[in-house]
Amino acid sequence: MSKASHEADSHDLIRVHGARVNNLKDVTVELPKRRLTVFTGVSGSGKSSLVFGTIAAESQRLINETYSAFVQGFMPTLARPDVDVLDGLTTAIIVDQERMGSDPRSTVGTATDANAMLRILFSRLGKPYIGSPQAFSFNVASISGAGAVTLEKGGRTTKERRSFSVLGGMCPRCEGRGAVNDMDLTQLYDETKSINEGAITIPGYSMEGWHGRIFRGCGFFDADKPIKKFTKRQLDDLLYKEPTKIKVEGINLTYTGLVPSIQKSMLAKDVDAMQPHVRAFVERAVTFTTCPECDGTRLGPEARSSKIGKVNIADACAMQISDLAGWVRGLKAPSVAPLLEALGHTLDSFVEIGLGYLSLDRPSGTLSGGEAQRTKMIRHLGSSLTDVTYVFDEPTIGLHPHDIQRMNELLLQLRNKGNTVLVVEHKPEAIAIADHVVDLGPKAGSEGGEVVFEGTVAGLRKSDTMTGRHLDDRAALKDEVRKSEGALEVRGASTHNLRDVDVDIPLGVLAVITGVAGSGKSSLIHGSVAGAEGVVSIDQGAIRGSRRSNPATYTGLLEPIRKAFAKENGVKPALFSANSEGACPNCNGAGVIYSDLGMMAGVATPCEVCEGKRFQAEVLDYKFGGKDISEVLSMSVAAATEFFGDKLPAAHKILQRLGDVGLGYLTLGQPLTTLSGGERQRIKLATHLGSAGDVYVLDEPTTGLHLADVENLLGLLDRLVDSGKSVIVIEHHQAVMAHADWLIDLGPGAGHDGGKVVFEGTPRELVEARSTLTGEHLAVYVGA
Repeated sequence: MSKASHEADSHDLIRVHGARVNNLKDVTVELPKRRLTVFTGVSGSGKSSLVFGTIAAESQRLINETYSAFVQGFMPTLARPDVDVLDGLTTAIIVDQERMGSDPRSTVGTATDANAMLRILFSRLGKPYIGSPQAFSFNVASISGAGAVTLEKGGRTTKERRSFSVLGGMCPRCEGRGAVNDMDLTQLYDETKSINEGAITIPGYSMEGWHGRIFRGCGFFDADKPIKKFTKRQLDDLLYKEPTKIKVEGINLTYTGLVPSIQKSMLAKDVDAMQPHVRAFVERAVTFTTCPECDGTRLGPEARSSKIGKVNIADACAMQISDLAGWVRGLKAPSVAPLLEALGHTLDSFVEIGLGYLSLDRPSGTLSGGEAQRTKMIRHLGSSLTDVTYVFDEPTIGLHPHDIQRMNELLLQLRNKGNTVLVVEHKPEAIAIADHVVDLGPKAGSEGGEVVFEGTVAGLRKSDTMTGRHLDDRAALKDEVRKSEGALEVRGASTHNLRDVDVDIPLGVLAVITGVAGSGKSSLIHGSVAGAEGVVSIDQGAIRGSRRSNPATYTGLLEPIRKAFAKENGVKPALFSANSEGACPNCNGAGVIYSDLGMMAGVATPCEVCEGKRFQAEVLDYKFGGKDISEVLSMSVAAATEFFGDKLPAAHKILQRLGDVGLGYLTLGQPLTTLSGGERQRIKLATHLGSAGDVYVLDEPTTGLHLADVENLLGLLDRLVDSGKSVIVIEHHQAVMAHADWLIDLGPGAGHDGGKVVFEGTPRELVEARSTLTGEHLAVYVGA
């Protein structure tokens, strides 16, 4: 029987028929296996819904179903995507842009298992020997104890004395965090007021709710007495009392002092993951300093005392990974040869993928989206698995054109091993290597969700789709650049890998900071500029929002709308919030009822009482301009801009900013959890556009933007500068570089090969000089 006619070889396609996830409109596609398929289309056109929400989600769900019910109980439950047929799926490995855990104890080393291997290495070869691998772990505390234990032996009960001790590597002072915090108590309360008068100034501690009940009923102090008149004991109870069971109005509650309460609820989380008002409070009230006992290494004295040669584990983790790889290769120890080989391979993968400039002790919450994605790729590079579907979400994010070449080679390497590679991408350099292209559109949101082109890259160029028309777009260098009005002086910048950098960043113009990934761009701007007065910094951090958050709540747009409804109808504004008094009592304002089915995926059914509108029926009787609140929330930004026009200037201003950043198609009530990465960053940008600041700092604003949207972004940046603002942009996109008035290029390489200013001047001067990697790529881009 010839190979060609074997039935097993006929399954060469992944078939998707009738996909309706998010905004997809009955999409049907057939994707070739063992090929590299790129998905293109404007931001919000449905690329992620098709790739992640449909294909990858169903593959993961089917794999999870192969485990026993017991194991499934510990796994995230996934609902079946809304699709008619999904055929020919293979195991999907998702490498997305989600920021890595922002737990303060998570580092690059712990996230990639490199730390685990180092700990075993030091427990075997370290001198003096101090104990098992956990003695080198900053996540394990040292504990000891002794006492009587009761044993059943031969039908008789006997008591024996036992003692135990566990040596962990955690620094006892900072508990493995590397930093200790001091609290400014004056920021926690106003001592001139009593508790009942609202003395506590911590966000969320209002006296109307449970906190008020607990403080009034605890009996440790008088809630009507100004805090400055408290005795020493009463003040200690208010601030430091450990969790204590109390009974208030017949209800069992727990009272905790303000300081341990803040430490548990706020300081255990990553500062960047907090809501803006909570973050502002923490930044005001708490100062973080390097732990004086472990000097920021997170490790106890025993773990630091054990060395291989002259290097302890803290030194190894602080080395640049490319140097650490060299040190590991130099170790000759036959007893741990397989371990050295595996560790060497992992470290070499970092270098190969362009992350050799990181160190293992770098907190994983500080990695950019692109760095986090490449860190996740590391465990797949040397894998022997084949016939797997790898799914990537814009792997070129945060990469200099020089590094994109390397990323393309890695993607092709994965495909050539016999894997199916699916990539969501906007950069023409990455689209160019595709075997097959699926273009979604024609536009975004409700006007997208259809396949507008399927075929080769050459076919895409000839097609009349948005991507096809813009694929060969090249921004030209400007004939005239703006002249600066003064400069922001940075002197002796030495954050991370910067080497005493002195640079003047011109004001009143569009200044672009460039350089390869890891050259020190973010260190320069976030370390020396972002915190200054009058500077509005818009970073890449994800928007944290539950499914109850939407563009209207996040941008503050709902506030003027609720007040307008309340004023028009003579009722309270709280009625027009689905999270407050106006919420439908049946679904608590969620619009859907969630049924938890244990190990099976939960089911969300539209609420029968409010029919998914989220509000009580009587609230919907109140109208403004002829529409009720649920109708307003289901409007698109563009429609709402027209609707509110002159009626409500406060809302109109916010809506206009959302339109300016290209989000006119979003509906006001769309849950933030359904937005794509590019949409989230632009909603953040729109929110900050109204901030009172003269200098705007943007960190890669082209992230997740389609080629057609980059033009709009450049127009927006120009309007900002023309209105008298100074704009500083960290960027890799050549269109933004070409459009700049002034370029500052950092390099020449990454990590300790970078950290210097290698060029300052106009884009035209850089193209003519071609003196740096950026100059070479920009010259090719503008066709010079």
